Amino acid sequence: MSTTPQTQPTISRTHSWTPPAFPAELAELSGLEFLERLVDGRIPPPPIAGTLGFRITHVERGLAVFVGETGEHLYNPLGSVHGGYLATLLDSALGCAIMTELPPGKAYTTVQLGVNMVRPVYANTGPLRCEARTLHVGRTVATSEARIVGEGNGKLYAHATTTCAVFPLG
Repeated sequence: MSTTPQTQPTISRTHSWTPPAFPAELAELSGLEFLERLVDGRIPPPPIAGTLGFRITHVERGLAVFVGETGEHLYNPLGSVHGGYLATLLDSALGCAIMTELPPGKAYTTVQLGVNMVRPVYANTGPLRCEARTLHVGRTVATSEARIVGEGNGKLYAHATTTCAVFPLG
């Protein structure tokens, strides 16, 4: 018995972004000052935020909060949101939490990311809240942890930890 795929309507999704530009004075800002400008719109969001449909909504020292939207455009072949979306949302929040504690002239990069997904996410799951907190921020190494929960239901969908290298800008 053979099956023929049914013809499905084509759905499209487009987005626009502002090309990233980092004026010299940004190197004089602390990580927290930079992220505060990102939250309030004085610095445009990075292109990946529009591509994947998430945004940073709140920062304070040691904390970064993101909100991500779910949708079919994020599906894997099995009909649920791809784990890579959750990993990217977690990685973004984890790194930004660390950035909130960095002084001017310092940057970071992820060197290890451990992700645990505890339940599937679907297009109708609704907005996801990702909250990341620092655990340790030293001169050369920093760690943080994060959780993704449903904004509407408070259910845990994934959690993660990261280790980042801290280094001078430039």
